[in-house]
Amino acid sequence: MSSSSTPAITPDSLKATLVQKLDASHVAVEDLSGGCGQAFHATIVSPQFTKKTTLARHRLVNGALKEEIALIHAWTPRCFTEEEWKKKTEDPSGAGGV
Repeated sequence: MSSSSTPAITPDSLKATLVQKLDASHVAVEDLSGGCGQAFHATIVSPQFTKKTTLARHRLVNGALKEEIALIHAWTPRCFTEEEWKKKTEDPSGAGGV
């Protein structure tokens, strides 16, 4: 068993993949596993989410991270279009209607 052949999954590596594959304008990934790289929560803003349902957005993200998701225990994406994200971040309550 060689762990050196499997690259470590980090918030930065997930972010880089999402930016590259989804043309994401904003990605924030949080490691919820205490640093062991097994559980992540992500906020992703991409123009590719426009006119897509939540399920379709998650499928896009999961397709982009297929190899990475296979190696981790828990993955929770929150996906927004540019317009949704702008509304959410401009709303001081944080509710944003999304």
